[in-house]
Amino acid sequence: MADGRLVIGTQRYSSWSLRGWLMVKLAGLNVSTQVVPLEGAGQTKALKTLSPNGCVPYLEHNGVQVWDSLSIAEYCAEQAPALWPADRCERAVARSLSAEMHSGFRGVRSTFPMNLGRDARPLATPLDADVLKDITRIDAIWTDARTRYGQGGPFLFGAQFGNVDAMFAPVVSRFLSYSVPGLSEASRAYMQAVRHHPLMQEWYEAAAREPEAWHLDMYESIA
Repeated sequence: MADGRLVIGTQRYSSWSLRGWLMVKLAGLNVSTQVVPLEGAGQTKALKTLSPNGCVPYLEHNGVQVWDSLSIAEYCAEQAPALWPADRCERAVARSLSAEMHSGFRGVRSTFPMNLGRDARPLATPLDADVLKDITRIDAIWTDARTRYGQGGPFLFGAQFGNVDAMFAPVVSRFLSYSVPGLSEASRAYMQAVRHHPLMQEWYEAAAREPEAWHLDMYESIA
């Protein structure tokens, strides 16, 4: 019997759901997963009765309610401390990068909506200055973390796929879906490591099995 449930949105599109799902899976929490088809633009009425803030991801575990991906990250790390780096200084950097991802990069979010059905197809229109600034910053984050902390493995802080990698995993999927140019060799290698992690493979496969009726034209029609 499950110890609770994780409520997520359409796996094809929901970047925040992917973050929470990865954290819960990495922590080994025994919860069931409830997928709610998203209607887009925050209009999913079913979530208003399922989640305290009307958003996904939302976790119930052993009587505890947790929402927002950063809160889920910290809760999961209480169950599995290795989700953050063991070193105090590295842990502070990983938390800072996760928070920066959580609150920033609006240009990337709006220009490259997550769509796992889009396969390496660049946008037809030029990228504006704000988007290019976001891409440059993300590339710098990945390159610097891999150079300074990632020598022991393929992820940002080495061998462990942790909370900070879960936070950036949807960006990896966006950059791959839209074939974003100008990334460093270190960033490209990191993206491949994330994409081929077994949990990412599992998520992509589940997204591919979702009914076509769940597809939203607002994402599928982007040229």
